[in-house]
Amino acid sequence: MTRFLSESLEAPEPSFRLGLKRLEAANGNPSTDIRFTAEVNYAARAKLQQLGLDPKDTTAKELYRALEERVKVDDARLTKSLRTAAATHISAEADVVAGMIHALQTSSASMGCYALKSSAAKAIIKKLPPKKAMKQLGYRSLDSMLKHEQPVVIMAAAWLVEGDAWQHKLIDAYKRLQPADFENRSIQLLQLNGQRWQQLAARIVTERRHNLIALREMGALLFLPLPSEVAPGAVTASLSLALHELNEIRASSTLLKLSQVKKDFGNVVRMIVSDEPDLNSSLLDQPVPWHLIQRYYARLSDKFKQSVFEPYLELEDMVWHPIERALSQIESSLGFWHDSGHLGLLHDGEVVSLNIVDAALNCCNQLRFEDRVVQHFQRSLWHELLLRYLKHETVERAVSGELQPELATETVIV
Repeated sequence: MTRFLSESLEAPEPSFRLGLKRLEAANGNPSTDIRFTAEVNYAARAKLQQLGLDPKDTTAKELYRALEERVKVDDARLTKSLRTAAATHISAEADVVAGMIHALQTSSASMGCYALKSSAAKAIIKKLPPKKAMKQLGYRSLDSMLKHEQPVVIMAAAWLVEGDAWQHKLIDAYKRLQPADFENRSIQLLQLNGQRWQQLAARIVTERRHNLIALREMGALLFLPLPSEVAPGAVTASLSLALHELNEIRASSTLLKLSQVKKDFGNVVRMIVSDEPDLNSSLLDQPVPWHLIQRYYARLSDKFKQSVFEPYLELEDMVWHPIERALSQIESSLGFWHDSGHLGLLHDGEVVSLNIVDAALNCCNQLRFEDRVVQHFQRSLWHELLLRYLKHETVERAVSGELQPELATETVIV
């Protein structure tokens, strides 16, 4: 095991070291962790050189400041590009949020999903009237709100303003959903405008540091208004998080489609809403995030066997678009960030993330070096490592075991 992985991931020891030893032993001790560390360090040094830094003599703080400046420059270019697109294709106002939505809708990425029907969402809202949301949106009656607002918009407002008690009731209601309550359609990208949303956004964006509401079970991503003056990096952070959520919506969609055969389908819906869905099979000596399976088949499409997933999933459903490459398709000057999601520098026990989501959040929130965020880098680093230990036969066995538990063999360690 390498010190870089342990310290970068802030992993609990000795369990992390022992877990990697088991993975290595089960694979014939190929030194995957050491090879992966060398690969990451080589790629990170190359990024430092692109920034004009000396990889042999750059501290964590120096890299942090260099990334901050890089984000500011790239964010200005991206913002200009999005405003130009909005002014050209939507309205003369050159609204940057409208530009984001246009860029996402016209990208080459798949926008199909399997999501809750509007009629099913409306039925839930009738049973659980979100009274605070109704007041926030300016309605005196539930019928009037349902007549004039899309259910997805009502749900978004409810998630923002209703309390924990209402949210728990909603999740309980989801457990009773059936496949008939879902449908195949396009992911919804909605811009929430109007004075009431402006007022709500002013508070929410300040608290959450982004302007997105993702409803994975509804296949929807909603954009709150941004302030007229936004901090450098905020547009990059918002669009990067939007691309991340689109990947999560796609992964949730495939798991829901695949789970139509399960008796506890409603529990899968609840899990998608309240937590990160895992496969029950301990494929890597631990539960495996479903989106890791999604990424596996998106990367190794030749390994996909229709017989394992039929009749509900096809290869076209297993979509995962790297955030950095999607960004550079929107603004070509962002190519520096290609393949950097799992890269970081560890210097004197201090890690700095080269992940664009972390870098943009650090920049727009003007975080001190001591308060920097690195969680998106850590998540990507861990998942990239796990992907290198996945074997096709055990992936198929885990998926089959999830769908047909009665046919599953005993837990298999890779």
